[in-house]
Amino acid sequence: MEIFKGVLTGQYEEDVMMLDTILRTEESFDLIKRELYIADTRMVMYYIDGFIKAESMQKFMMHLLSVKDFGDGSPAAAREFAAANVPAVEVDSTDSVDTLVLSVLSGCTVWLCESFGPGALVIDMRTYPARNTEEPENDKVMRGSRDGFVETLIFNTAMLRRRIRDPRLTIRYLNVGTISRTDVALCYMADRADLAYVETLAEKLTGLQADSLVMGHQSLAESLIRQKWYNPFPKIRTTERPDAAAATILEGGVLLLCDNSPEAMVFPTSIFDFLQETDDYYFPPLTGSYLRILRHGIFWLTMILTPLWYLLLLHEEVLPAWLGFVIPKNPGELPIIAQLFLTEFALDGLKLASLNTPNILSNSLSVVGGLLLGDFAVTVGWLSPDVILYMSFVAIANFTQSSYELGYAFKYLRMITLLLTALFDYWGFFAGILIALVLVATNKNENGKRHYLYPLIPFNGKAMARLLFRLKKRI
Repeated sequence: MEIFKGVLTGQYEEDVMMLDTILRTEESFDLIKRELYIADTRMVMYYIDGFIKAESMQKFMMHLLSVKDFGDGSPAAAREFAAANVPAVEVDSTDSVDTLVLSVLSGCTVWLCESFGPGALVIDMRTYPARNTEEPENDKVMRGSRDGFVETLIFNTAMLRRRIRDPRLTIRYLNVGTISRTDVALCYMADRADLAYVETLAEKLTGLQADSLVMGHQSLAESLIRQKWYNPFPKIRTTERPDAAAATILEGGVLLLCDNSPEAMVFPTSIFDFLQETDDYYFPPLTGSYLRILRHGIFWLTMILTPLWYLLLLHEEVLPAWLGFVIPKNPGELPIIAQLFLTEFALDGLKLASLNTPNILSNSLSVVGGLLLGDFAVTVGWLSPDVILYMSFVAIANFTQSSYELGYAFKYLRMITLLLTALFDYWGFFAGILIALVLVATNKNENGKRHYLYPLIPFNGKAMARLLFRLKKRI
């Protein structure tokens, strides 16, 4: 997608004036225009301060002082000079104004010279500000590698190449956004991925009508998939772990990396994929299978636990004696249904408070605050101890998987089922479960030929067994 159409004219003063106007070098202090006069030849370099190391630029300029001939002004002069006299790892020649502008704004150095004719050189000497590749905060493991994706695209692709040393690993570069011009990369194995699916994704990305992707992968996901506001289930699975991303690619999946985002988007995605964790593959098959089955059981229970408990309270007269423990001995002053909803909102309030608490205080304040609030609520009579017990289980069980979106999807469905149970008794309970099934089954994403419920719909026994049990080591 070209924003600044046109090519260089070969007239040095005219080309320099055109780039000055487009780049607005007089208004932006960090956009450097460095004019030089060497061997009776005028030249100018454009680059962004902060993307270029001063030492690298000084060494390059020192080299230029030894050059005696910068070209004859022919159409091939820039390319020939680069081949013979530019000691840089990455250098290219072009006459496209759009390419030159995008290169400068991406951190490269653009070099115009009156002896280059209708051409200019793009030299990659950039160094992006970047943090260390430490372990992702939201996807930690007990065993295994401790590196994670960062906000710099080229670092992320390098971590994939480090793990997959095969020329069939393909990383396609795309540019998305009419204003931000964000770099994205499609990563896949040429012999394992569905190439038709890859082409479909690439066409959708190049055709996106979006001004910018300033929020990284989330902006890209919302532009790529026009989702219904009422369906809370996540459309795309993400990972910050290079080992998990490499394993996905080797299984035939497609990865989408977005510059300025440390999360890789995984295609295609089914709801069962969210309940896989990297630790499953760093443990022996028996332990990995146990952890996975336990995770499935606990997490699916979070959606129906409190509605089912409330339904049992509505029919306590028919409960057998061995289920008598579910009846609270101290029900509290408020109705149980009000207590459950109040606790749901209070838990989210504690999460928000914890997010905005300084790190040095967050752990102590969140734990102490939760204990104090729970104790005072029971003492005053607002809440029943049974409500605190069940809601504590639900809150902790949400962290058995790493997707916040999926956790909140189950939270919304749990609250809807609870409300319907309070209004319509057991008919409402089953209606809530039916609504959840319908939302999962109708969730639209970029899965190509796969359904969101794959391998359940369509049913694939081997794939289903691999999702439920740790049958084969991948990572």
